Amino acid sequence: MYNFVTLLHLGVFLKDTSLILLAAGSSSRFNKAVKKQWLRIEDKPLWQFVTDNFKKSNIFKSIIITASEDEVKFMKKYGEYNIIKGGSSRQQSLKNALLHVKTPYVIVSDIARACIDINILNNLIEKIENFDVVVPVIGLSDTKIYKNKTIDRDEVKRVQTPQISKTDILKKALNSDIEYTDESSAIVAYGGKRGFIDGQEDAKKITFANDLKDIPCLMAPSNDIFCGNGFDVHQFCDTKSYMYLCGEKIECGYGLKAHSDGDVAIHALIDALLGAAGMGDIGELFPDNDDTYKGISSKILLERIVTKIYNFGFKIINVDLTIIAQQPKLSKYKDNFEKNLANILDLSKNRVNVKATTTEKLGFVGRKEGIAVIANTNLKFYNWMEEN
Repeated sequence: MYNFVTLLHLGVFLKDTSLILLAAGSSSRFNKAVKKQWLRIEDKPLWQFVTDNFKKSNIFKSIIITASEDEVKFMKKYGEYNIIKGGSSRQQSLKNALLHVKTPYVIVSDIARACIDINILNNLIEKIENFDVVVPVIGLSDTKIYKNKTIDRDEVKRVQTPQISKTDILKKALNSDIEYTDESSAIVAYGGKRGFIDGQEDAKKITFANDLKDIPCLMAPSNDIFCGNGFDVHQFCDTKSYMYLCGEKIECGYGLKAHSDGDVAIHALIDALLGAAGMGDIGELFPDNDDTYKGISSKILLERIVTKIYNFGFKIINVDLTIIAQQPKLSKYKDNFEKNLANILDLSKNRVNVKATTTEKLGFVGRKEGIAVIANTNLKFYNWMEEN
């Protein structure tokens, strides 16, 4: 990859340079249910795919990845990555990450810029000694008009990442209330010196879903299927005159004991979905000692989980529930059960199946003390290549 002279030069920087990868964005402009950092490249989410490609350079003393607070725990299940909580803006995420940088140089890049030629890193490092920040830029070939005046296109550049900065200067430059769109703008405003290298046309940033067709290094997601199951039990109580099952209100003269509305079927389904995605269980996300969820509709909880499932790059294939109850009789409600769940899951009704059975008067269910539910589901990766 590098010649001997280049390797000697890089060797000076191996213990002097850190990498920050920014992956805490909301993907609001991507305009899809999935967040772009969770698009799957074969079996890897985009953030992992990009990180692993950077790791192959063996240049960095440390690699720091910023993430949304609710994604940090799940991201850490993918391997030994240094993942920290980002902020409400790109700049705040960068400032959070810089607290962990101990090297004199730092390279910053966006997860959304997925196809980086490794030689860009070498070119950045070779030039940083004479500047405070070095950035890749691309010239423009079209005529440019600004405020109805034609401007010299040779003086207009498109700025890319990754960018390399002297860490101390970058930290000082960002110690401001002004929001900058890139590191070099902050450093120049601080009075620092900016250098340029040639960027690459293929290193396009994924901003909109339509951008994916122009990113050459990305491969289609795998066809893996992920199975999950859930099981939950709730005890009857006589302080209520109704219960909820699959989002349907059932007037039966008694209810189910619970911190929320007690919809045992939805609770089991939530656990099945979380299990298939590898995201833990319902108690971790909605603890029963948190008053936020006291009396809450389980349909709201399921809606939040479905959003999370789709945000993290999965699609729901189907669900199958078995409700085990000696009472009440449920056969007349099954069609509504399936309609309710299909609506929340964004599935056609034929992908939702709800069964009801008894235990032939055996056990706590047979003694009419409560209801148990078993739920199963299958997920797959969102196939961005087919849908864009």
